Amino acid sequence: MNGFCCLKYWRDNYEKEIDLKKVLFLFFIFILTGGGTWGTRLLYAQSFGFDDEETVTAGLGAVTGALKVSVNGEASTSVIGYIDDFKEGASEVKFGDLFSGGIGFSAETSYAQGVIKLKLKPSENPVEINEAYLRGFFGRLEIEAGMRKLSWGKADSFGPLDIINPIDSSEIYTEMADNNSLMGVKIARPLIHASFRFRQFSKIECVFIPNFEPVRFAADGRWAPKPPPFQKKIMEQASMMGFDLDSGFELSSPETDAIDYAQAGLRFTTTIGSSDIGAQYYYGRLTQPAIKINILEQSAEYLYNPYHQIGIDYATVLLGFNIRAEFAANITEDLKGDDGSVYNPSLAWSFGFDRDLFWGININLQVNESIRLLNGKVLSTDILTESFDIEDGMSVTTTRITATVSKKFLRDTLEFRTAVVWGIEDSDCAVMPALIWTKDDMRLAFSCGFFAGDSDGQLGQYRDNTFLKLTFAYSF
Repeated sequence: MNGFCCLKYWRDNYEKEIDLKKVLFLFFIFILTGGGTWGTRLLYAQSFGFDDEETVTAGLGAVTGALKVSVNGEASTSVIGYIDDFKEGASEVKFGDLFSGGIGFSAETSYAQGVIKLKLKPSENPVEINEAYLRGFFGRLEIEAGMRKLSWGKADSFGPLDIINPIDSSEIYTEMADNNSLMGVKIARPLIHASFRFRQFSKIECVFIPNFEPVRFAADGRWAPKPPPFQKKIMEQASMMGFDLDSGFELSSPETDAIDYAQAGLRFTTTIGSSDIGAQYYYGRLTQPAIKINILEQSAEYLYNPYHQIGIDYATVLLGFNIRAEFAANITEDLKGDDGSVYNPSLAWSFGFDRDLFWGININLQVNESIRLLNGKVLSTDILTESFDIEDGMSVTTTRITATVSKKFLRDTLEFRTAVVWGIEDSDCAVMPALIWTKDDMRLAFSCGFFAGDSDGQLGQYRDNTFLKLTFAYSF
């Protein structure tokens, strides 16, 4: 990788190590001390519930209300093999972590709830906090604080309004192969979230995030993304000028855990007739980094551009189609389009639907597109000038179609599903068929993924990553 490539930086700075003993200790203290009387009740309780959330009570005169404690989770075994590795011989075949799972704890009364969800896998960081938060109930007002994953907007798969949590892009395709939900690739963020319900179907939400984290990318290996187009041009120009960017190149990054990188948003949703309508405003940072280069000093600086987003969304049922749409305007500081180190303002939209067709076949289709505004205003592409455009060489529009077709058999215990992602401008695609058997709390899935198209495309760059995946999971 190049000296100023950001991929290694993201991995080194945003993969956190979690001590399991500390997490369980904190949860134990939370149960003993949270709410004043919760710990006393739990110590005197005779039993506690798991999935059925059996109510725990203790005959203590000073205690009012009931505490409900639940524990649930999933244990799974997954084997992922890459066809390209099999061609190289057995010495190159690696299946990675065979075990993964999760466990969640919840304690709740009529006025408060505490939740901890952990992700488990035998790797360098065997325990990761999936979510951990405390929620208080005050009539129509709910306030929660902690590590949280929130979904805003109506789109099924990462619409333009779903911007609170960044994603781990190194796992997105293997996760998509046999899962309907992609919540697993979202990164929980520390936040304070409040929601207030009024009338019958209306709600207003606000969120505050005290710091910032960008999208995670694989730093190396088969899922490491290609460098952006501007980086190739910089390398070519630097080489012609006699500069070696692979050695002695100084890279600096901002401290994104400071309050200067705080983000906030406001969202309103309501129902009118059979239609759900939403509107939101968000101030934050673009999760894709910009970069400012000083070739003479052999230095580069990462920039996470601030921006404002104004968006609306809409969902309804029409002629049997469940329709969803979103529209967003992303306003950056480059209002003239002539600052090459800042991403241009853009528009983004998505439109999707799902419907049951003939013979029990279901289809879910979504189109996402972003449109860059004020394109071509940066006059120079010379790396000696500070106006070098980081969006040079990138398409003005980015359009992606995601479709999932599924059919169930044997009284809905066996499902055949195929997910297809198609990049219009890059002329590339990913196809991920899966056969999934579900019985009670057990799940067995066999899936695979194929990539095709231009090797410079966002999907086509992974065309050597054809994989087979076998998963067996048990939920409790």
